[in-house]
Amino acid sequence: MNALYTAVATANGREGRAVSSDGQIDLTLAMPPALGGDGQGTNPEQLFAAGYAACFASAMGAVSREMKVDVKDVSVTAEVSIGKDDTGFGLSVVMRVELPDSLAGETGRKLVEATHAYCPYSKATRGNIEVELVIE
Repeated sequence: MNALYTAVATANGREGRAVSSDGQIDLTLAMPPALGGDGQGTNPEQLFAAGYAACFASAMGAVSREMKVDVKDVSVTAEVSIGKDDTGFGLSVVMRVELPDSLAGETGRKLVEATHAYCPYSKATRGNIEVELVIE
């Protein structure tokens, strides 16, 4: 791969800080209450969900241009879950894609599936974690 951009961030655990090299991100990290924390900060799952949803929505824009469909009213929500698996902990994702009526049916399904094939986050997770696509 020929890198076009490299993001750099440093963190010191779930109860600390995450800071990007350019200073655009400087966040307090905290365990969510569901994992025994006080929830007084963000957590890696929220950050991953935000990044995946944004990337998927942008990828959908690129795919929509190829398919010649309008996605201006599309909304993407990523739900990232953490839980115990055979080796310790694992992640799963539900991608909820809200489509306008104009993209209902086969066109919308093809758009979402093509986006999932194209999106860099989807490529990175493929075969590693379960990703469920839900079209709403």
